[in-house]
Amino acid sequence: MVYHNLKALIKGIRACKTVADERALIQQESAAIRASFREEDSYARHNNIAKLLYIHMLGSPAHFGQIECLKLVASPRFSDKRLGYLGIMLLLDENQEVLTLVTNSLKNDMNHSNMYVVGLGLCTFANIASEEMSRDLANEIEKLLGSSNTYIRKKAALCALRVIKKVPDLSDHFISKAKNLLTDRNHGVLLASITLVTEMCQTDEACLNEFRNAVPLLVRNLKALVTTGYSPEHDVSGITDPFLQVKVLRLMRLLGKGDARASETMNDILAQVATNTDSSKNVGNSILYETVLTVLDIEADTGLRVMAINILGKFLSNRDNNIRYVALNTLNKVVGMDTNAVQRHRNIILDCLRDGDISIRRRALELSYALINEQNVRILIRELLAFLEVADDEFKLGMTTQISLAAERFAPNKRWHIDTVLRVLKLAGNFVREEILSAFIRLVAHTPELQAYTASKLYTALQADISQESLTLAAVWVIGEYSEILLEGGIIDEDQPRHASDKDLLDLLLSTLDSPYANYLSRQFVLASITKIASRPTTGVEQQDRIAEVLAKYTTSPELELQQRAVEFASLFTLGELKGGVLERMPPPELKATVMGVVSENKPVGSTQGGKDADLLGDEIPSATPALVNGQPVQNNQDLLLEIFGSTPAAASPTPSGRAPSLSPQPQKNSVQDILGLFDSSPSLASGVASPAPGPSTNSPSAFSLPQTQTPSRPPQQQAAAPASRLASYTAYDKNELKITLTPQTSAARPGVVKILARFQVTGSTAISGLNFQAAVPKSQQLQMLPMSNPDVQPGATETQQMQVIAPPGSLVRLRLRVSFTLAGRAVQDQVDFSGFPPGLTGGNS
Repeated sequence: MVYHNLKALIKGIRACKTVADERALIQQESAAIRASFREEDSYARHNNIAKLLYIHMLGSPAHFGQIECLKLVASPRFSDKRLGYLGIMLLLDENQEVLTLVTNSLKNDMNHSNMYVVGLGLCTFANIASEEMSRDLANEIEKLLGSSNTYIRKKAALCALRVIKKVPDLSDHFISKAKNLLTDRNHGVLLASITLVTEMCQTDEACLNEFRNAVPLLVRNLKALVTTGYSPEHDVSGITDPFLQVKVLRLMRLLGKGDARASETMNDILAQVATNTDSSKNVGNSILYETVLTVLDIEADTGLRVMAINILGKFLSNRDNNIRYVALNTLNKVVGMDTNAVQRHRNIILDCLRDGDISIRRRALELSYALINEQNVRILIRELLAFLEVADDEFKLGMTTQISLAAERFAPNKRWHIDTVLRVLKLAGNFVREEILSAFIRLVAHTPELQAYTASKLYTALQADISQESLTLAAVWVIGEYSEILLEGGIIDEDQPRHASDKDLLDLLLSTLDSPYANYLSRQFVLASITKIASRPTTGVEQQDRIAEVLAKYTTSPELELQQRAVEFASLFTLGELKGGVLERMPPPELKATVMGVVSENKPVGSTQGGKDADLLGDEIPSATPALVNGQPVQNNQDLLLEIFGSTPAAASPTPSGRAPSLSPQPQKNSVQDILGLFDSSPSLASGVASPAPGPSTNSPSAFSLPQTQTPSRPPQQQAAAPASRLASYTAYDKNELKITLTPQTSAARPGVVKILARFQVTGSTAISGLNFQAAVPKSQQLQMLPMSNPDVQPGATETQQMQVIAPPGSLVRLRLRVSFTLAGRAVQDQVDFSGFPPGLTGGNS
């Protein structure tokens, strides 16, 4: 059955009971339309195109009607042209060759005497114009911009916008006409012309400077909109043409940025808009928001900036969550610009932490971090700790890091600092980053007057709760290190000291060893801690024997690292006086700023993911975290891994001490070599002692500086030869006056784990600056990187960077390397694939 018009076709399709029936009817009708096209009937063509466009809307093929649409456009009748142009806009796009045939029709219709026909041509051009068509018809568009008809001028301005987007070089053609359009009194034309000028200014710097002279005109237009009375044609909720006001404010923001003279011209009208706009409805709020953004972007007066921030503070009291979110988001961006003005709204920002909307809580939290300073640190940290108690788990990792960093930076005294971190460990000990824990231990070591207080607090906290991992690790370390202080001075309580015996301490530590919350890392800490307690003179013989029994029990542990520690610690008991020297209290480590990176690693400290290789980051491919080492930024680029493998880059695990390696490492003391000698270990096996790597070891995190590996005794000849065979270097990159060599190092105790030392040398006579070295491995392998020793490489000098790869035993280590640096003022970026390591490197053969 053939349907003679669109209405009949729609009825027929709606009458179909199944999809198959509908599909069959459409196919039948499409065949009838094809046959009708061949008959060249102009009346039927109009009907057929209308039916074909409906078929296209239903998702069925309709491309065979493209030429027929061109024939309709050539018709003198307006109804035919309208339907033909509609068909062209729906069935064609700018990439199709058929579009070339449309250009002439458009040119003719743009010169038509009927303004509605001209409007059809302009509308079609604005939707489908290609680069070639834009060049061909740019002169016609420019001519129509000067038309006396507002209907045509408005559409021509939007066509000029399309031309500039397709061919930015043609923007010069429209400058003079665009200036004239800004004086137009018709709101539609003004809206289109301001959109055009905004695009021109964003595209071409020369246009931006040209239109800065038009700022007084824009100010006049905006003032007319603000001060005009009720205009029913343009009124929206009592405000005159808010759409035009927003467009004018955006253009003013663009023109005033970085220009004091233009900004000075805008100040008064911006203050007037901010003061007179009604904020009881969303329409007014949208204008106020654009006004705030404009004030904050231009070179505005200080008083105007404060007013803008106060408007954002007022938004925070709004019941609409969208408005509050926008306000928090904007305050986050401007808090560094005028912190004092934002501080005035601190209480209401803290109230947002209790909001039911998680996105608002997140933004309020970020803003709260930025507001912390020396004056308000006590108040804000107290509020953040209160929120930490009830916060969702996804917030806790970031919160513990930020609270600890703020305490480290702004703490009024050491006692308050220690109390704050202790509170964090109690509330969210399972969500504390390793470097935060390390910084806390450094703080305790450097505060001898508070060591008894800290040890007592940790002892009491551990008695109350052994489920918080970082609390357990900190307590075990501190109790092991300062057990004699606890035993001699007792547990410092609020009222009076309580006596504690060596049995009490040991019972508490062993209870954590056997608890369901114990993991691989906490057991290592406990073994080291009880060994230290055994070496103290305050520990009785009975408890020393008990500790020896525990160590003996773990000498047969199936976990290799625990077994090795137990064997080594047990052997210390047979060494008499040497035991006391080896296990004496550690000297306070060097104080350094905590690595202040972005909290992107969603992994609590000491996570046992990956078994004994817990220091590697799951199965993601990490890159170095952007960090501040001693207050100086370490340059990194986290986007490489996304480009290479499409994986999410994660922050690299920090060193066991929680610090980035020193840029100028000092050689180890002889006492460390003596400790290695006690266990008959080869010095080459202790990374960071005799290894050429300048950074610290990347072995499993350790509570104490004890050797991590142990091998059976070898003849002296074998001991001397082993390091040489293991430390062969392979050239991975040698061009652009930069040579990179990779030195792999393996251990029989950890098959599949390869430590790699990258060395960077300049082969020419010119220094390299800003060197950024990035690496990625296949998804079956895992990678950890430490920061580079120095991103500037001088001729004759060698800079280094440590990496660690964990791969399935027997597999080949493959790396994709990317380097970027500046050489003699020229930026160089290169990428290479490296698979030059010998096979069997991961097979556990030393």
